[in-house]
Amino acid sequence: MATITHTHDIHSHDHHLVKREKQGFDILFPLRRWVDGVQVHNRQIAHFICQVIPCCCPFERDIKLWGKTYHIPPLCKLNPLYDEFVFLRLRSLSYLADVCLEDITKYIC
Repeated sequence: MATITHTHDIHSHDHHLVKREKQGFDILFPLRRWVDGVQVHNRQIAHFICQVIPCCCPFERDIKLWGKTYHIPPLCKLNPLYDEFVFLRLRSLSYLADVCLEDITKYIC
């Protein structure tokens, strides 16, 4: 079995932060930087993050009214910190799979 080394660098996810910086003032930049800087080094915290941050948008669904079906699109992308939370969840999944050698299939949609 091949060994996978995880070399997470806090600056590897900064490409989207730099792009937003160039677009103008971003009042949420400090919060984005903080979420991007969260390091996952604890199994319980990694499990908590994977449980709290869903793998797919829970708001997307089809609703039937009076015989017609209406589709509600995923609204999670309206969250201004959506990308940062997705990266945090990915880092948690990577920690569980690579470092803790746990089965993460229960967290995959």
